[in-house]
Amino acid sequence: MTTQNISISSVSVCTARHQNTQRFTCKAVSTATASAQAITIRRSANYRPSLWGHQYLLSVENIYAKEVEAVEKAKLLKEEVRITLVETQGSIEQLEMIDALQRLGISYHYKHEIHNILKKIHDNRREIEGESKDLHATALAFFLLRQHGFDVSQDDFDVFKSETGVFSKNLCKNIKGLLSLYEASYFSMDSEFKLKEARTYASEGLCKFVAEKSKTICGNDNEAYTLEMVKRVLEKPYHWSMRRLEARWYIDVYGKRHDMNPLLLRFAALDFNTVQANHQEELKLMSSWWNNTGLMKQLDFVRDRITESYFWSTGIFYEPEHSYYRKILTKIFMLITTIDDIYDIYGTLEELENFTDVVEKWDVNHVETLPEYMKMCFLFLYNEINQMGYDVLRDKGFNVIPYLKQVWTDLFKTFLIEAKWYKTGHKPSFEEYMQNGLISSSVPTILLHLFTVLSVHGSDQTLNHVSKNNHFLVRSSATILRLANDLATSTDEMARGDSPKSVQCYMYETRTSEEEAREQMQSIISDSWDVINSGFTKAHTSALPPGFVAAAANLNRVVQCIYQHGDGHGCPEKAKTVDYIHSVLFNPLPF
Repeated sequence: MTTQNISISSVSVCTARHQNTQRFTCKAVSTATASAQAITIRRSANYRPSLWGHQYLLSVENIYAKEVEAVEKAKLLKEEVRITLVETQGSIEQLEMIDALQRLGISYHYKHEIHNILKKIHDNRREIEGESKDLHATALAFFLLRQHGFDVSQDDFDVFKSETGVFSKNLCKNIKGLLSLYEASYFSMDSEFKLKEARTYASEGLCKFVAEKSKTICGNDNEAYTLEMVKRVLEKPYHWSMRRLEARWYIDVYGKRHDMNPLLLRFAALDFNTVQANHQEELKLMSSWWNNTGLMKQLDFVRDRITESYFWSTGIFYEPEHSYYRKILTKIFMLITTIDDIYDIYGTLEELENFTDVVEKWDVNHVETLPEYMKMCFLFLYNEINQMGYDVLRDKGFNVIPYLKQVWTDLFKTFLIEAKWYKTGHKPSFEEYMQNGLISSSVPTILLHLFTVLSVHGSDQTLNHVSKNNHFLVRSSATILRLANDLATSTDEMARGDSPKSVQCYMYETRTSEEEAREQMQSIISDSWDVINSGFTKAHTSALPPGFVAAAANLNRVVQCIYQHGDGHGCPEKAKTVDYIHSVLFNPLPF
């Protein structure tokens, strides 16, 4: 944002930095003001219009996936891949195939088969490990087993260390092994220092490999493949990467492997286009929904980010069967974006206090106390959230509306606190900032909605635990979004006179440099992932609904994608989000 911090940095999925702030005169019609003709000075963010207009979105087609032959071919290839998977012999061969299926984005077709294979490998691990001492095999098994919730120990890597506890020097040339070790280390949990040491060791070896190879020309495709893989994971490990985006990238790279399977590649390309065509049709429907609300005609200061919001939802659930989840998430992201802009740049403090009070009452009889533009926003929120609550009551038999209403109220209260900080020039302590920022990140709001749609039975205890930001998964996810957003946007915001963000609050409090503060924020993000990783091993015994831990992890992956190169939601053209959206939603793969 430009001049106000309210929620901009807070809004999880939707934090935009307002650029080129201008002031303009606007008449705000409100029964709460002394005169309907009162002139109120408001700010403008000068947001760029959407890069993908409604008519453009309606015209999008995927020519590859529309053909009847393509649909039939996909069915045949899917079955051929399944047969190949179940007939693959040897633990390392099975692990490598599962890894390839995941990276190519087609493992969702074979969840049952993959689970059975991994369970068998897990149950027979001691016997398998006795056969050979292979770093790649051990690390890949660790990576896949932890990802799928199996209990494995960091001590598995002790066999590759000397008597003094350091990794053997003869491993430094084993790039394939180091690559797998580096990837596996990102599944560390709290206090697993051995895995942190493994990450450092692998990183040093991989960086040295990149430096050496950068001076020469790769001799063959397999060397080129290895170099590309190393560069990719050093930029961001697979565990932290958005699945759909990684699949699009890996389909292009996989063909360079000397042992690549043409069957997997053909099916991956065809399936990618089929899923993309499905997403395009959904995006058209969501664009029509957004267009029909009429909000952009009335609230021209609001970011028009329906395509970006839908992109967020595909990062959390990309599988075709999760259409309803994507629809709900897209609506939530647009609600947050819209109302965040009200708190960030447009509303007066008096209006914001009144709006927050009306939301807390959750009663349409109080809507007349709001300015006209806020009436529309409140009714938009009220109708959408009540409809979502009705769907849960109808389909699952429990009433979640009180919890949804409360989590939105809590969100807007934190937006209001940030607005007051800006108005008064208050500089919060790091702890004060984070306590407010974890909620204003909007992660508790998003995850509560996910919890309600994923749950079969909703207990008051669990609903309270999630909605009050007490659950470790919610707090850790909120921490990641808050800090990732701040790291991407705080420098520009401070230059525009904004209130301090996490980086600045930490600098003021500890008297450290900006570089040191940023390193500390990155360290906290890494520690938060450690907490989330523990959720994978607890998922089978947790009161959380199936898929909730994976969905929360996917939310964090989208966050680190959107904010890796800047404010990818507010200014998508400046942070690679445009390229990401085109590759995932609009550009099909030729085959």
